[in-house]
Amino acid sequence: MRVDVMTFPRPLPAVGAQAVTARDAGYDGLLFTEGGRTPYLAATAATLAAPELDIATGVAVAFPRSPMVTAQLAWELQEASGGRFRLGLGTQVRTHVVRRYGVEFDHPGPRLRDYVLAVKACFAGFRGEPLDHHGEFYELTFLNAQWSPGPIDAPDPAVDIAAVNPWMLTMAGEVADGVHIHPIGEPGYLRRTALPSIAAGAQRAGRTIHDVALIVPVTTIVGDTDAEIAAARDRARQTLSFYGSTPNYAFIWDDAGFEGTTERIRVHQKAGDLAAMAAEITDEHLAVFCTEASWDHLADLLIETYTDLATRLVLYNPAFETPERYERYGAVAADVSRRTGGRSGE
Repeated sequence: MRVDVMTFPRPLPAVGAQAVTARDAGYDGLLFTEGGRTPYLAATAATLAAPELDIATGVAVAFPRSPMVTAQLAWELQEASGGRFRLGLGTQVRTHVVRRYGVEFDHPGPRLRDYVLAVKACFAGFRGEPLDHHGEFYELTFLNAQWSPGPIDAPDPAVDIAAVNPWMLTMAGEVADGVHIHPIGEPGYLRRTALPSIAAGAQRAGRTIHDVALIVPVTTIVGDTDAEIAAARDRARQTLSFYGSTPNYAFIWDDAGFEGTTERIRVHQKAGDLAAMAAEITDEHLAVFCTEASWDHLADLLIETYTDLATRLVLYNPAFETPERYERYGAVAADVSRRTGGRSGE
């Protein structure tokens, strides 16, 4: 496994230093998610500052940009990184896509499938093949040499998609190069739902699940004292309650044996009571959805839990931590990567 760290784009002058810090701390890669800032510009700054890092959008919102625009961005990032860029895409939710971005959202699953195929058709076009994509939502048929970035001395960028429900996971296994598992995708969910669905999709395309990167975020509770563990648990409760308020994710909680969690959290969300939302996350929830350990044992537990479930682990917490803890997480990341063969070629 390689071990990455999730982060948010910062003002561009700060991103280079952020990337250097991540590299020096021991992480294999940086994932930039899309919030108020575009992940592509941050990914560019990080790539130029720390070319040794794997860089990914984790994830970028797909639909507001045409497949051609996204393909061009990914192509140039792949060229600049020497082949170390991964294009991570997601649908977002209707409110954001329609009301914030002003674009269509109908049939998001099939639309994203077509989008991925359109992006890959653009990659082929950049290498000189005719651009000839005729999909349900996107039709791309014109690309002459003047408007093409041309071939690059690197493989096509990997195209990964965020998927939660079985249909999306199956589709990802069929057409994507990797799958971004949701942050509440605990090991039981991976075994029950994600891996079988991805494998079924891969089989449709004449390949196996081993051809699909499994990008798995991990929420950790780590500390060497009772006070440190208690503080980490409180932070984890806040994170899990945020995701627990989303109806589309309710089945994950239910299947893990926590029926009704989403409904209870949403009652408090509608009242604007963040503390009560977090209080709905019990110690039993934390035991299932988080990895809890002392610093000395965290690497061992991550290896034990995820070696057969993930191609890439994404440490979710360090983005919110102090510089000291960020570095300690980096040391854990480097240890896990070395011991599981993630850095076997380095």
